[in-house]
Amino acid sequence: MKDILIRRIRVQEDTDAVKLWNGCAEAGETLYTPMTRLEFRHKFFNPAGVMAAAEYGGRFAGFAHAAYPGTFPGAKPGRAYLTVVMVPPSFRGLGIGRALVNDLKRRMKALNAESLWISSVNPVNLSWRIPGTPGHGHNNMPGADMAADGFGFLLSQGFETVCREEAMYLNLAGCQIDPAMQDLRQRLLSEGIYTGRYDPARDYGFDRMCDRVGSEYWRFVLRTEIAAWKTQTPNADPALWADGIPPKGPRPLLIAAHEGEIIGFTGPVDVQKNGRGWFTGICVDPAYRRRGIGKALFHMLLQSFAESGASYTSLFTGTDNPARSIYLSAGMRGVRLFALMRAGLTEL
Repeated sequence: MKDILIRRIRVQEDTDAVKLWNGCAEAGETLYTPMTRLEFRHKFFNPAGVMAAAEYGGRFAGFAHAAYPGTFPGAKPGRAYLTVVMVPPSFRGLGIGRALVNDLKRRMKALNAESLWISSVNPVNLSWRIPGTPGHGHNNMPGADMAADGFGFLLSQGFETVCREEAMYLNLAGCQIDPAMQDLRQRLLSEGIYTGRYDPARDYGFDRMCDRVGSEYWRFVLRTEIAAWKTQTPNADPALWADGIPPKGPRPLLIAAHEGEIIGFTGPVDVQKNGRGWFTGICVDPAYRRRGIGKALFHMLLQSFAESGASYTSLFTGTDNPARSIYLSAGMRGVRLFALMRAGLTEL
């Protein structure tokens, strides 16, 4: 360990870091999408976190990045986020990865973080290639890839698996919407439940649903998307831009509503440059579940993707999430398992 120097990365070392990143991706060691030097700088050299570099014998020997505890959407107090740890093959087995992780743990604890997480909530989103597809990719990794060698390394560094997430995929070519969905929507309408596109002329409330779900993230999504519709302007928050590009205007938002309140939604409907149908997720008020609302919304979402020109879509969900049955019924298939992980920092 005495031959290992851990320090903040120097901007001019981005060439070495990008070479390492792309080399691991091309060798199949990671699912990460290769990046250009400019993309790498934009992703990692930003105020959202810190990047540490390892030096061994005066040579660049790897890097790691962690995002600071913050107030970004979905962040919880006391949590920092480990983004990535990479060490070149020629420097592995020397304790460099461990030294990088320990350095970031100390830095995050000094910023009052109580734990370090590997999670999709990390503000630094990492795109990855979906295995078994014609080059299709997903815009954010939901945790640690359980099929990669790095998963065992993380376990050895004190990270524990909190839950498992399954990445699911659907090729939209030739996708047929189940005709029974129209009957389902009609039945819901007979119960006073509207399912369809959000109408800015209607003043729907959504706080009650968000309170019952217990999600400030869904409140944030609905607030910003509805504000875009009310002002007839693009969503103003970069956290909700597909590919980091501002939308051209308000995007379709699919909702379920009852008595003037939004009780479920999915969207917004957008299409990424790679052809992926992009959305933030799907949510149904717990008081209205088991009525088929989630199924109706999700099938409407797939139809909207196809109409918008998307070639595929993907998502991730908890392996024990009841909504998984909705995705499977729509033709999606599981393609990878990821672990949401945490390591405590209080004992450092």
